Amino acid sequence: MSNTQPWSQQAWSAADHIYREILDLPFVKQLADGSLPREIFNRYIGQDSLYINRYCRVLCHIASRLPEKEMTESFIGFAGDGVEVERALHSIYLSDRPEEMSPVCLMYTSVLMSQAYAPVEVEAASVLPCFWVYLKVGKHIAATARIDNPYADWIATYSDPAFDRSNDRAIEICDRLAAAASPAVRDAMTRIFVECTRMEWLFWQGAYADLKWPDNLHS
Repeated sequence: MSNTQPWSQQAWSAADHIYREILDLPFVKQLADGSLPREIFNRYIGQDSLYINRYCRVLCHIASRLPEKEMTESFIGFAGDGVEVERALHSIYLSDRPEEMSPVCLMYTSVLMSQAYAPVEVEAASVLPCFWVYLKVGKHIAATARIDNPYADWIATYSDPAFDRSNDRAIEICDRLAAAASPAVRDAMTRIFVECTRMEWLFWQGAYADLKWPDNLHS
């Protein structure tokens, strides 16, 4: 790894083309201009509630593996923040949580949970796109959203300075872990960062396209 470039910059460069594709998604564009059909947003926010439940467990697992007390405290704090975000946003937009994960939600959370068997540096890198991509997308939408946007509460949450601080702290921890890791582990961190950035693209696209289990596969 370059002595002058933190791992996070290299990882973002590797995934930047995916982020650009995320900004071009109809879901993101219509969320910004307020024209996103409520049915699609409800489908997204319902799956997001299921995602966050597992995501917070992954954050707690990472916290239990981190080498420094301050890092552990930060990740426990991230998990607590995730629960509060779910409680606040879903009380606004979600009347009933869906019973079943979509194929996309199940795949994404399975990828995250499978990193429990990888080095902790890799597991930490796997959750970073959910911080970083959401923050950048939130800021992008906030800069282009119409004033009377019906999704203003969602936009405000993910463009909030508090989320910015959490993102910066998560990046800092991942950079510190990467700096002490072997080249092979750093490469694995970058690969999982890119893979989970793809999952972010798929999560929004899956909600928009209504990717779901066929009826004949239900019990």
